[in-house]
Amino acid sequence: MLKAVLWDNDGVLVDTEHLFFEANVVLFRSHGIELTQRQFFDWYLADNCGAWHLLDGRGVSAAQMDAERAERNRTYALRLAQEEIPAVAGIEQVLAALAPRLRMAVVTSSTGQHFDIIHARLPLRPYFEFVLTAESYVNSKPSPEPYLLALRRLGLQAADCVAVEDSPRGLQAALAAGLRCIALRHALTRHYDFPGAYRVVDTMAQLQAEIQALL
Repeated sequence: MLKAVLWDNDGVLVDTEHLFFEANVVLFRSHGIELTQRQFFDWYLADNCGAWHLLDGRGVSAAQMDAERAERNRTYALRLAQEEIPAVAGIEQVLAALAPRLRMAVVTSSTGQHFDIIHARLPLRPYFEFVLTAESYVNSKPSPEPYLLALRRLGLQAADCVAVEDSPRGLQAALAAGLRCIALRHALTRHYDFPGAYRVVDTMAQLQAEIQALL
């Protein structure tokens, strides 16, 4: 019987994936490189390598890349703070419907700073027992480490839980941790079939129905 739901953040709870894409576009454009949505999908959402190899091929040093990454994170945080970041349409209603029957937590690759900026103006955080961000673990998704840590925190087995993800690397992390995973597609992942997912959905209504069916 289902006891808990583990939620990804960006693209599942909040509509931020396009903003992070745009932050990376700005970074690489300063080096004369036009990062495409397909490249972003392949290197950020499917894998976790980023597009740094493009700079390596242009002779940019590791130290300079670290500085570029830090500057991108600062400008992304500033944009998050300045703009109204919406929750994904319908997510609060889904969380409210599930909260009386299920334990819930967030497992995200976002930094704690970025997560806090986003959720400071949203009403979603009280639904979750805890939040694991990039600082909570050593190896990010697609490693199973974040989800295995969440299972230990909950004191539950993988069979008792389901993960909700929007990216191939998130799906891979969940599957490697032994979890069933429901993949929620959005504009950047609409073309992807999410092989291995327990279910693939395109709307919050579909997502809620699949979780409730597990009850």
